Amino acid sequence: MNSTPNANRKHITVYGKTNTGKSSLINKILNQEVSLVSDIAGTTTDPVLKAMELIPVGPVVFIDTAGIDDKSELGDLRIKKTLDVLKRTDIALYVMDANNVDRDELEKAKINFKKYNIPYLIIVNKIDKVSEEVLSKLKNEFKNGIFISVLKDIGVEKVKDALIKSLQKEEEDGPILGDLIPYNGTVVLVVPVDSEAPKGRIILPQVQCIRDCLDHGIKSYVVRDTELESALKDLKNVDLVVTDSQAFKKVSKIVSEDTPLTSFSILFARHKGEISGFIKGANAVKNLKEGSKILISESCTHNVSHEDIGRVKIPKLLTKYVGQKLNFEYRVGHDFPDNIKEYDLIIHCGACMINRKTVVNRINYCKEENVPITNYGIILAFLNDILDRSVKCFKDNI
Repeated sequence: MNSTPNANRKHITVYGKTNTGKSSLINKILNQEVSLVSDIAGTTTDPVLKAMELIPVGPVVFIDTAGIDDKSELGDLRIKKTLDVLKRTDIALYVMDANNVDRDELEKAKINFKKYNIPYLIIVNKIDKVSEEVLSKLKNEFKNGIFISVLKDIGVEKVKDALIKSLQKEEEDGPILGDLIPYNGTVVLVVPVDSEAPKGRIILPQVQCIRDCLDHGIKSYVVRDTELESALKDLKNVDLVVTDSQAFKKVSKIVSEDTPLTSFSILFARHKGEISGFIKGANAVKNLKEGSKILISESCTHNVSHEDIGRVKIPKLLTKYVGQKLNFEYRVGHDFPDNIKEYDLIIHCGACMINRKTVVNRINYCKEENVPITNYGIILAFLNDILDRSVKCFKDNI
């Protein structure tokens, strides 16, 4: 993997009415024709994503959205997709046309930004098309606004500078395991190779854990579950064993009780979400009964096999635990239901393919609606009766 996954990039979304210059601004910032530009309103339909390196911030992804006032035949659907992007946005750029400032739409946007805790910049474009008198009034009204002309290349660098400053203020995503193990410590990563493992490579959470170890000066050893016992005999002073969730039960029997043990998915429960809330959600399993409705939320599409964790193993273990027939539904990627009150439990994947903002917003939504939510690693540890042991290494985070 040569480039940073979008899930690990800050998401910068450009909002505003149709024909305010949103797409032109993105093209100018990126110095490439990424988004289609036209005088015809509603040119941008589905959100358009473009990854880049924003120096000195690092990897980011820009999202161009349809106008929030789209009145075309598919306008309602486009606006809904635009608003859905809010749930994964780290910072928003709200673009207005200096000739046609819609204050009502701006106030609606501010409410949505506040709802999802999104910092934002107000950008007034097309200042070359208005008189000095009008421009002076706008600057007096929008004192924190950035006034630009994409066409004349005026003020675009100010947008980039303000964007960089805002992103640098934002909380950095914490380490995956770098703060759990001392420098020069030792971690053993258990990677079962079965029909679920992609041929010729290992999956993203495992790659990211290896990179996190390298970033923090931690020695990492990658073994299959079948060689784990032998590896532990070869190594001394192992600080942590991390296993794929599906091998929890087997690995737990091999690793001595005095050696900390957790899973990749539990690491991501903390890295991408809120581990204490997920633990609370797992305990809600005790309240399930016949006919209870369970939502399995997966962040990526993949082929389903007889060993699939979300579609096969978790439903099987959960049904066995409850001892009654349960109803399972599945959603993939950014398709998360608006009405979650119909579910008795939501089980989220490790979220390696979506950003932290998306997961945190889903957790907060579940809290608001009083719907329990947990994740793959936590629920599997609970169902295998090793949850307490699997979260001991996070004692300061629970």
